[in-house]
Amino acid sequence: MTSLSQGEGRIGGALVDILAHENGGVMSRDDQVAVEEALEIRLAGVEPVITMRTPGNDRELAAGLMLSEGVVRHPRDFQTLCTLVDQPDVIQIQLRRPGGEKTALLERSSLSTSACGVCGKKKLNLESMQGLPPLSPGPWMTRERLGDLAARMQEHQALFACTGGLHGAALFDARGEMLAVREDVGRHNALDKLLGWALLNDRLPLDDHAVMLSGRVSFELMQKCIMARVPLVCAVSAPSSYAVRLAREFGVTLVGFLRASRFNVYAQAQRISDADNPSGSG
Repeated sequence: MTSLSQGEGRIGGALVDILAHENGGVMSRDDQVAVEEALEIRLAGVEPVITMRTPGNDRELAAGLMLSEGVVRHPRDFQTLCTLVDQPDVIQIQLRRPGGEKTALLERSSLSTSACGVCGKKKLNLESMQGLPPLSPGPWMTRERLGDLAARMQEHQALFACTGGLHGAALFDARGEMLAVREDVGRHNALDKLLGWALLNDRLPLDDHAVMLSGRVSFELMQKCIMARVPLVCAVSAPSSYAVRLAREFGVTLVGFLRASRFNVYAQAQRISDADNPSGSG
């Protein structure tokens, strides 16, 4: 059986005292809320990137961000990728082959919120997606198997179960086995952590894999999946028009409003069928 990576060093909810209004009454009690703290990512030659995130899997988050911005493609591209001993909320990155053209891709303002992966960017870095090889024709996913993905991801969203305030991203193989799940207050951070896990474990490109997202699919999430070569992207909510445009341009199967018995396909519907491989090819 495939082992599932749920991350390490994760911080659960923070306890806060609240006034709960229920059934016409008011009572004081403790409640768990999602932890949100700043992470500073330092790369030589670039202004530090500060992102608001849920602490835990910070190296993966930084690695996933470098991947989605086109700065790295392989785990060996990192000379160092570490948390500073005396500053646990700082990630230091040194590239094995640094270059101005790489660091220029990461130009941002000094703060990125947990709400939007492109907030503060000076440009969208669309050039990082140009010249990528064609996506794999798979994975073939049956309607029945596809309908199970959202529920299976939610079963492993431990922090969401405690707080109700975190997004999730999960990776499935062609057989529908869930390989990893990550959570964060930011949609883009959860996906960066997931793709960073795949990068650091030398699993890229993610041909014949599917990604499941807990929220809507917007430009930055589709861009990240394209950079990791994910051919099937699913979400419980809606895609944006730009996400649909990118999916159709780069050949990604995009599924939205995924529930157990229904979903919408916005691009490349040929990967979804009643059979695992209707073409009979590998």
